[in-house]
Amino acid sequence: MCCSEIGLGHVYRIMSLGKKLIKNGHEVSFFSGGKAFQLLQREFRDVNYCTPVLWYENSRGILTYASLMNILLPLPVFNIEKNKLEIKTSNAMETVHRYYDLRQQIRKKRPELIIVDGDIHALRLASRWKIPSVYITNVIRPSHDFSPIFYPGERVIERYLKHCSKVIIPDNPPPYTICEFNLGDIEDIGIREKVEFVGSFIDTTPVQGHQKHVFAPISGPYGTRAKLSKLILPVLRDLKIRSIVSLGVRDRKEIARKKDVEIHPWLSLEKRAIFMKNAKIIDFSGGHGTCFETVKYQKPSICI
Repeated sequence: MCCSEIGLGHVYRIMSLGKKLIKNGHEVSFFSGGKAFQLLQREFRDVNYCTPVLWYENSRGILTYASLMNILLPLPVFNIEKNKLEIKTSNAMETVHRYYDLRQQIRKKRPELIIVDGDIHALRLASRWKIPSVYITNVIRPSHDFSPIFYPGERVIERYLKHCSKVIIPDNPPPYTICEFNLGDIEDIGIREKVEFVGSFIDTTPVQGHQKHVFAPISGPYGTRAKLSKLILPVLRDLKIRSIVSLGVRDRKEIARKKDVEIHPWLSLEKRAIFMKNAKIIDFSGGHGTCFETVKYQKPSICI
């Protein structure tokens, strides 16, 4: 099982599915990098590191044109989490290293099936070596506010999707699909017969709670999180209601309090569920999994 490390939605889906496969007696190996690799290591034994491939981003979020330059050129970037200036390797070199990391490990494992969530390198290997593959995604051909610069990349991904045995959408079937505008016309793409809508990977059985606070789970890559923090925190400080914020930073443990705002660097899944259940309103950035959590806990939400 391979997953992208851009954000944590990919790895949480892989972890959920991996636990079920292992429970059913399957032998499962995991491949990823960055924080996804660290999370997988905490839960599973057979976890293999591969070079992460990341966007170029800073405290303003993902920078499109800098990311385009970074395809071929290494660029300086200030790492907000480590508080120091670094040189980000070009995407071309990251891609080469990741591909050969995966190639070496998969050749040793000789898997019967490759399950992929967001990692196009693993799909390419599966296609070349004719290994059956399953792709998990909630984004195929975005139809809203998506730069034409990325269209060629879309077409490349779609080519590999046509070689998959199955494309799994962790969402409701139409007309109740949350990620509808991120999928595009799957008939036009030519993969309709491969696509299966399986619903969310989290348990969405309704849960009743209380209305004690505003809950703002900040998620995504570190630049996106920094941008959201600067946007959300000043607003919450001006509210006369208790607010809980999760910054999505695993390496810090201290809890900060500013006026009525309680800021947690990181929340376990159990604590997150408690804060979600007892929220009066949920303020989030549109993460696919969080959308289903707001449905599960029947909470009004503000999506940024």
